[in-house]
Amino acid sequence: MNAMPEKTIWADDGRVSIIDQTRLPGDFHKMEVKTVGEMWEAIKSLRVRGAPAIGIAAAFGVWIAVKHLRAEDSLPLDQAIENACSYLATARPTAVNLFWALDRVRKLAKANTDLPHNKLQRLVLAEAEAMLAEDYEICTAIGRHGAGLLEDGHRILTHCNAGGLATAGYGTALAPVYYAVEKLGKHLEVFADETRPLLQGARLTSWELVRASIPVTLICDNMAAVVLRNGWVNAVIVGTDRVARNGDFANKIGTYGLAVLAREHNVPLYVAAPLSSIDISLSSGAEIPIEERNADEITSLHGLKIAPEGVKVFNPAFDVTPHRLVTAFITEKGIVRPSYEKNLTALFD
Repeated sequence: MNAMPEKTIWADDGRVSIIDQTRLPGDFHKMEVKTVGEMWEAIKSLRVRGAPAIGIAAAFGVWIAVKHLRAEDSLPLDQAIENACSYLATARPTAVNLFWALDRVRKLAKANTDLPHNKLQRLVLAEAEAMLAEDYEICTAIGRHGAGLLEDGHRILTHCNAGGLATAGYGTALAPVYYAVEKLGKHLEVFADETRPLLQGARLTSWELVRASIPVTLICDNMAAVVLRNGWVNAVIVGTDRVARNGDFANKIGTYGLAVLAREHNVPLYVAAPLSSIDISLSSGAEIPIEERNADEITSLHGLKIAPEGVKVFNPAFDVTPHRLVTAFITEKGIVRPSYEKNLTALFD
């Protein structure tokens, strides 16, 4: 397997850059993010996306917001950090990783308010860089644990993009595939749902897998039932933006329907979930806030109108899949099976 050629986000010589994922697959474009407002926009507009990646991006966004502040400036550094955290937290509501990362930065600042400006600024940057390194290790561990669920010759169906582009570079749902191919020498194939309305499966997952020389077949979302009925899929693996304590989980819209289809056809559904995506403060998926996005994402395609003016639109970015449809969660600490209420909580003991 060819590793991902670039990190999704990185800092070099005082500058923060990302891959602009809205321009893939046609244009592999790296863009510098110069202000906290630009980072907010990059997260909101999905230039950087995927639950782990947006948390890391937000941490770098805080550093961008405060890196040039001086001791003589009227705004205290700790207040500037809090302002940046509060602002970036409004970019997207569903992925808990965003709030997890910002809380890490907040706690760091509160524990070091007595430090000189330049030292605290360096600590914020170091924390963001630590999240980047940690995420790669976490995703590799998810890959190692998940690879044991896959046999040579298996075909995996996935939805949206939970590969390297959604993380620091190794992925969550695709990590078991990458690990099994790269480290264990298994031959695997992937079916990728296109993932309407923004086509992350078509634009991003397919792009990743082609670059990695892993056989991938792109299908429309409404073809998944036929593929499953034909017996062409051995496992469904998806990522998640937030997991409640009972095992209900939010993921890209269409995941719930895919989970129902997997259960109907006796195909296991695995959810790749770093601990940063598990929110044990929520008792069930009913408490997960679901982002609703602009109607244009459905009524237009690459600027071309595909629906009549004035039509009503319902455009949730995510849906919630009930825990009863989940075969197991794949975490960096291992495979978690029911009872989820007990076993997910135990991960944090």
